[in-house]
Formats: sequence, C-alpha cells, structure tokens
Amino acid sequence: MNMIDFFEALFQYEFLQKALFTSVMVGVICGIVGCFIILRGMSLMGDAISHAVLPGVAISYMLGISFFFGAVITGVLTAIGIGYVSQNSRIKHDMAIGIMFTSMFAVGIVIITLMKSSADLYHILFGNVLAVRMSDMWITVGIGVLVIGLVTLFYKELLVSTFDPTMAQSYGLPNKWIHYALMVVLTMVTVASLQTVGIVLVVAMLITPAATAYLLTNRLSVMIYLSAFFGIIASVFGLYFSFIYNLASGATIVLVSAFMFAMAFFFSPSQGLVWKALKARKNRAELMR
Repeated sequence: MNMIDFFEALFQYEFLQKALFTSVMVGVICGIVGCFIILRGMSLMGDAISHAVLPGVAISYMLGISFFFGAVITGVLTAIGIGYVSQNSRIKHDMAIGIMFTSMFAVGIVIITLMKSSADLYHILFGNVLAVRMSDMWITVGIGVLVIGLVTLFYKELLVSTFDPTMAQSYGLPNKWIHYALMVVLTMVTVASLQTVGIVLVVAMLITPAATAYLLTNRLSVMIYLSAFFGIIASVFGLYFSFIYNLASGATIVLVSAFMFAMAFFFSPSQGLVWKALKARKNRAELMR
C-alpha cells in the first residue's frame, strides 16, 4: 500500500479519520508543552507524570468511567506529592520524582494484575490510535484548545518565569503557582496522549519534537511553532506506517519523531555535528594558509 492508497482509505474509513485528527492534535499539544518542559529542566517530571497516571487509569476502568478523571487526579496528586516531599525533607527533587513515579506506576501494575481483563489497558500502556473512540477524540480536542489558549494568554509570564525566575519573582509573578499550573497542564496533555502513544512512550512525544526544534532556533516563539510542526509530521507519518505495515501506532510515531531529531542533530545549520565538522575543517584550512 502506498501513500495514495492510504489517503483513499482515509476518506473511506471513519476510524482512520478520527485516528489522524487525534494524533495530529496530540502532536501539536505535546510539541507546545514540551518546549516549556525541556527549557525548565522538567523532562524527568514529564516522565514521572506519564507513569503516575496509570493507577488512575486502572481505577477508572474498574469503575466504568472515563480514564480522563482518574488519570488527571493521580497525575496532579503525584506532582503535589513530589513538591511536598522535596520541600519538607532532605530528599532532593530528582530523588522525590524517582520515588513517587515508580511507586505510583507499581500501584497501577498491581491493580491491572488484579483485574480480569487488561486488553484495553494494554492499549493505554503502548497506544493504539487506530482504535480511538469519539469520546477520546473530543477529550483531546478540549485539552488541545485549553492548552493553546493558556499558552497564548500567559505567554509572557511563561517566557519570563522560564528563562529568569528571579526577575519573574521581582515582577510579582507567582513562580510556584506557575510551576504547579504547568504540572496540571502536563498531566492533561499526558491523558490526551494515552490512546495515541500510550503511557510508556508519551514522554518521547513531549521531549523529542521540542528537542528537535531547540536545535534549530534560539527564539521561544519559533521553537513552539517548529515543535508543534514536528509533532504533526511525526503523527501523520507514524500513523501512515502504522496503518500500512500493521505496526504499533505509538512506537511508529515516536520513531518518526526520533528520526527527525537525528536529522537535526547531524545537519542543523547552527548545532549539527556535520556542519560543525565542516566549519572546523574550513577554519583549520584557513589557519594553514
């Protein structure tokens, strides 16, 4: 099956249309939030939140309700717990993250093993965008609109608090509340990404497109647009390879994103290893002359 056949199937099958729309939206919001995550040095926190939502998902599945509610609650509680432990003990922030997210993930695994059927939860772990439901799609749309609206509305506050927390505090910005608000947004983006890439791989979609954009620009506004664009490209082509080769959707989306990062890593005009090597060779040649 080639690209033309894929687009014909896209116009023919509703499940593929929902999968494409949902994966593109996930690529956009992961790309946007990921920029602030990596610039604030919170990559490990993103990994923690993505794993910590598992018990909430499992409990929601047991109660027969949308996993959105359980995942958001456990994600937010984990973020609060990490801050509480690190601020009220000698335990450092990275240690608190390791303790909390592994504990919550272990609780989720125990709950899953106690359940009679874990087929749906397997897709939550590893993603299956081709099986996305209408309710999942609308949850993703709602979270996407909220994330884009918040970033647009509070862009200046996020910019200052990200690059210069001391100046932000002198301006009267509540750095602590901005941090926890970002944790809530991160949790919601994680929930929106569960059906697409799964808990195990969601941190890759949060970090990789943003890291790729980071190698290509020094401006936050440009970085956000580039990161969202790379998220869209990874989602579209990942879904394409997943559909035609019958591969895991989450894994293929992440691999496409990783390929784009590799291209930027080697061939970025300012940061790429190839261009750096060529510039160094040119400089040596000029010095010899």
